[in-house]
Amino acid sequence: MTDRRRRSVPAYLLLALVAAIVLVPFAFLVSTSLKPPAEVYEVPFRFIPRRPTLANYVQALTEVNLLRGTLNTLSIAVPATLGGLLTASFAGFAFAKLRFPGRDRLFALLMATMMLPGIVTLIPQFAAFARIGWVDTYYPLIVPGAMGTALATFMMRQYMKTIPDEIIEAAAMDGATPFQTFVRIVFPLARPALVTLGVFGLKGAWNDYFGPLIYVSSAEKMTLQQMIASTQNAYGGEPGVLMAGACLAMLPLVVLFLFAQRAFVESVATTGLKG
Repeated sequence: MTDRRRRSVPAYLLLALVAAIVLVPFAFLVSTSLKPPAEVYEVPFRFIPRRPTLANYVQALTEVNLLRGTLNTLSIAVPATLGGLLTASFAGFAFAKLRFPGRDRLFALLMATMMLPGIVTLIPQFAAFARIGWVDTYYPLIVPGAMGTALATFMMRQYMKTIPDEIIEAAAMDGATPFQTFVRIVFPLARPALVTLGVFGLKGAWNDYFGPLIYVSSAEKMTLQQMIASTQNAYGGEPGVLMAGACLAMLPLVVLFLFAQRAFVESVATTGLKG
């Protein structure tokens, strides 16, 4: 073993330890989802069920109607994510490559909004959406996300600053407008950043429970997370069904990340290298 590899051993051991600690809750999730009700509350806790069963998954699929919740969640997550990607990419391009008066001050003001907790604006937002009749609809959950976020704009700006200015200048010399330059050159080059933001956006909308809880009250409009939470009641409910529903809800995100992993890593490694 070379000296370089020998020095890397402690780092890999530390990373393995951290990974094991992070995976413990997921192991608990899967273990509980496979247990019959009699084993859920056993002391001491057993990670490996003595009589594993898929009854919790069957109950989650049949009684909770997770399919309906999945379709409702996709109705929110897909348009909000796609709209947010388009808005953030336009704004990131403008802040990174276009020169206009007050650009840096406007960008600083945009970044300052990240320091404002969302809970502070919850009541004014709800009052505004109630006045225009958007309560118990998906619009309050789609429109704000489709307008883009400060974090998404920041990431797109940082990534687009890594694109050489010579490419932009060459396109301008060929007679391309800023919009044409963005659509034909910059947007395709920003694919890793777009994939990363798409994963973040879908994950946020997919796992959102508080937003639908505030704005959606009709049973037929409930999202996936609301339907999973409905398996519990004031007396505790059935933890096995809750964990089974959580496992099923987690699978699409795991598959999505596996497919987007390469672009995700590339974007994280590149974004922010150029100030």
